[in-house]
Amino acid sequence: MATFSKRVCHSIIVTSALLVSLLFAAPTQELNQHHIVSALTKRYGDRAALRANAWFKILNDSQQLNDIDKLEKVNHFFNLFRFVDDSILWGDSNYWASPMEFIGVNGGDCEDFSIAKYFTLLQLGVAEDKLRITMVKATTLNQYHMVLAYYEQPNSIPLVLDNLDKTIKPATQRRDLLPVYSFNGKQLWLNKEKGRGVLAGSSSRLEKWTDLKLRLGVDRLRLPKLNME
Repeated sequence: MATFSKRVCHSIIVTSALLVSLLFAAPTQELNQHHIVSALTKRYGDRAALRANAWFKILNDSQQLNDIDKLEKVNHFFNLFRFVDDSILWGDSNYWASPMEFIGVNGGDCEDFSIAKYFTLLQLGVAEDKLRITMVKATTLNQYHMVLAYYEQPNSIPLVLDNLDKTIKPATQRRDLLPVYSFNGKQLWLNKEKGRGVLAGSSSRLEKWTDLKLRLGVDRLRLPKLNME
């Protein structure tokens, strides 16, 4: 149990949790693979380039897949990355890495897994309205955790993409997770059940999104405190 516990995100929900912001869901745009791979190589090394090229292969090969197959591809790819606590990796108790930083350093905590999956699925054309980054309570370990939820229809039971249980499952089969709040680039919801939750305003209320929006490219890549290679 102790070993397993280390894989759980150690985020703590406090009063200010609803004042943090997330990855901005801007319309997808053409990505410059050469520029991104070169920047990650320069900042993080040759293995980062291999991961970036593997990520681009998923983007290039999965455009024509249906949503469920896209979920499977993206979930599997990012769940190969390593879990490491923010304080160890970044020397910061709650740092939300950009997808490029996550790919570059080869790991992160639960927020980083969820954000990278969210951004990648948007880039693959999955509708923003179908995706929710969701803070939950992992009851088995009595810890807070973040996952990505996918709603095929507005009132559907969401599918859960998680770095702990690597199999995508309906929320009704994840009785170990209690939803607290969720958001995407537009809205914020307070969750009281396994479904969509109660609308609580714009996700602009969340401040760590604002910081993250400024770091989505490769011009402000942060160096980690711990080398994961």
